[in-house]
Amino acid sequence: MLPAPIHRLFVRTGTLRSRELTARGVSRVQLSRWLAAGELQRLGHGIYALPDYAPNQHASLMEVARRAPQVVFCLLTALRFHELTTQAPFEVWIAIGNKDHPPRLPYPKLRVQRFSPASLHYGVLEQRVDGAMLRVTDVAKTVADCFKFRNKVGLDVALEALREAVQARRTTVDAIWAAAKVCRVATVMRPYLESLA
Repeated sequence: MLPAPIHRLFVRTGTLRSRELTARGVSRVQLSRWLAAGELQRLGHGIYALPDYAPNQHASLMEVARRAPQVVFCLLTALRFHELTTQAPFEVWIAIGNKDHPPRLPYPKLRVQRFSPASLHYGVLEQRVDGAMLRVTDVAKTVADCFKFRNKVGLDVALEALREAVQARRTTVDAIWAAAKVCRVATVMRPYLESLA
């Protein structure tokens, strides 16, 4: 049976990594016993939860964030996070620095985009979801990124994101314009932003 402090920790955080359990004095043998007894379930490599844990829609993002906390979720993944698209990308889109090494994860499949230092750190929100800190580009930055990477995500996706973000009042044209300047796509976005003003 799980000790009360460990059970409370799972209830509070949702999931825990094996090293977090080891740091709290849980041996690998004990962890294996809890798994065999059905007191815990294994969600992924080194990630565990209570048997009744129901992962939310951001389960794959949480797994990436726990194993590679420095990444920033961007583009289609950020659009989905902010509920600005109906598309469900089968890859998790992440941003890393120009010279950073991409994380090697067996699951989920990653789509890595390289950003300049200014662009990587601008407009990043930090939000805790089930014990994992997710770093996601904000709405304005996500829209600007979609225009910057329009050859990869599609111009139709970028236009839909812009229209939805402004019409739903999720951000302002001024905030998008500021993000467009940081992303160096202000010239490209100008006619589209002027049509919304």
